[in-house]
Amino acid sequence: MTAERSRPSSRGRPLSGPLGRRLLAAFALVALSSVAVLTIAALVGTNRGLASVQQAQRQQVAQRVAAAAGTAYAQVGSWTGAELAPAVAVADGAGARLVVLEPDGGMVWPGRGMGSMAGMHTSSGTVVEAPVTAAGQRVGTVRLAFPTGAPGGRDVAWSWIGGAALVALAAALLASAYVAGRLARPLVALATATRRFAAGDRTARAAVSAPGELGEVAHAFDTMAEEVVRAERVRRQLVADVAHELRTPLAALQAGLEELRDGLRAADPHRLAALHDQTLRLGRVVEDLADLSAAEAAALSLRLVDADLAAVARAALAAQQPRLDAAGLTVTAELDRPVPVRADPDRLHQVITNLLANTARFCRSGDRVHLWAHVEAAGEALLTVADTGPGIPAEELPHASERLFRGRDARNIAGSGIGLAVVRELITAHGGAVALESPPGEGLSVTIRLPARSPAAAG
Repeated sequence: MTAERSRPSSRGRPLSGPLGRRLLAAFALVALSSVAVLTIAALVGTNRGLASVQQAQRQQVAQRVAAAAGTAYAQVGSWTGAELAPAVAVADGAGARLVVLEPDGGMVWPGRGMGSMAGMHTSSGTVVEAPVTAAGQRVGTVRLAFPTGAPGGRDVAWSWIGGAALVALAAALLASAYVAGRLARPLVALATATRRFAAGDRTARAAVSAPGELGEVAHAFDTMAEEVVRAERVRRQLVADVAHELRTPLAALQAGLEELRDGLRAADPHRLAALHDQTLRLGRVVEDLADLSAAEAAALSLRLVDADLAAVARAALAAQQPRLDAAGLTVTAELDRPVPVRADPDRLHQVITNLLANTARFCRSGDRVHLWAHVEAAGEALLTVADTGPGIPAEELPHASERLFRGRDARNIAGSGIGLAVVRELITAHGGAVALESPPGEGLSVTIRLPARSPAAAG
């Protein structure tokens, strides 16, 4: 507990821990990358769109200039004396320098003596050309040289895109911090509870509500902690019960032997029989514990052969019949039809013996016991042992076949209470399952399910 208290807690500050910081950094990196990619794509797309619109506008200006030049040519029938002022005015209005060429490449405008100036203007910036026609014939070409410059509206568009990118980045960072906190908080709480539980604090629980798998993990940890606490409580109770079961015969043996040693009692058959009964009681407790240990390792020692579950049940019932009769129970059975299985007959005999011994121990005189075995259509062999005894309370039924568990009503009944645990271990080792049913006032029904062996496979 000292080590746990000395460790700084980040339960209330999930982003201050290593996991929170890494999650926030990862989300922030993803957000920054996404915003950067989208911003670059928007800028490139906007630039290309504006450039395309500008090019279309310049082409339209060139066509208007060409139309004005064609009109001037048609008025005089040649370029000599043609009035090109309207065409020049259109070009100047668009911010372009005009060059008019004849079909053979000769310069018409700005004049043959200004070729160097025309070449200077047409060699820089963007050049757009359009044919000049008159009376359906091409009579020349207009060439417009536009100065290099940013398309109109590009600066405005870039400023809006930059502002939107900053807002999106801020929103993404806030969302990343929130999501990272939501993810890290249950994990931090789970880690804290795990350390406390490992340090010996059995009351430590995650007690967090989180969506999806995180909530399932936290709930699974809390469930595991409850099961560990319950198992420890059952273990302590078992130790107390076994100690009580051992203490009584040991005390009786010690007292009886001391009487015989001191000569207070004669070693007559009656006294020796009483001491012998105490040794049998002591041996029964030790044997039950040994059976449980052997059942847990049964998978390593099973000798599987082709067997008849009904025949094994008949043999076990015949061996326990005197004990059942002495308990005043009425026994009926439906074990006539063969139920072929692949199993260890000795272990199955031990399972059925444990079930019948529990029935004789817990049922009341006059209760009925019924056994029946059959093969289901699904390919499972079933054996059911049902009685009309007191049954098992509903809250104890899910734990009745667990190892080291005894119910409240079994405290005054001799035995270690591990019979059903042995049954479950042995049947599980065979690849089967055990089902318990105890409707209120209707006794207990124990059903054993094993994989059936078909008659064809048996042959």
